[in-house]
Amino acid sequence: MSSTDRDSALRPAPQLILASASPRRRELIGRLGIVPDAIVAADIDETHGAAEVPRVYARRMAREKALAVEATGSHVLAGDTVVACGRRILPKAEDEATARACLALLSGRRHRVLSAIALKSPDGSLRDRLSETIVRFKSLSAQEIDAYIAGGEWHGKAGGYAIQGSAEGLIVSITGSHSGVVGLPLFETRALLLAAGFTLG
Repeated sequence: MSSTDRDSALRPAPQLILASASPRRRELIGRLGIVPDAIVAADIDETHGAAEVPRVYARRMAREKALAVEATGSHVLAGDTVVACGRRILPKAEDEATARACLALLSGRRHRVLSAIALKSPDGSLRDRLSETIVRFKSLSAQEIDAYIAGGEWHGKAGGYAIQGSAEGLIVSITGSHSGVVGLPLFETRALLLAAGFTLG
């Protein structure tokens, strides 16, 4: 074995930093057999441009989150999920009024969930993928909206709902990535990690 081969064999495998404090993303990446070596929430300005379309915004957010985390010698995986009605980007619901407005808008209609991921390599290179899922809610009665609001699952969620909770019982159809709607599209994530040389479970 040459000294170069020996050095390569002794070199530790690249670490993976998950640039998100979301327990949902941590649980989802675990389904691929990956346990992040560190969790570092990226702190960036998430304001979208007035003319910025949802898919461009989602990809920009994922890329900026990955780039924002200092990670010498490590890979950084970041993601962003955007709920959109047409060209309109729905906010993360931080209060009941916002959640109610989102649910009223989504009631009885299709909308898109755009889930972007970005992987920054130790050499600073960046690659990203995007999943797009179509979700359709049933027509929601005032009582159904009241009951969902009372459960509190909406808090901090894009579009005012969490598909992994009771909202799934209000969804007529979903075309695309269920894991992408939750917050981390596993097909795209797996492809990025494999391309970067990770061994998956």
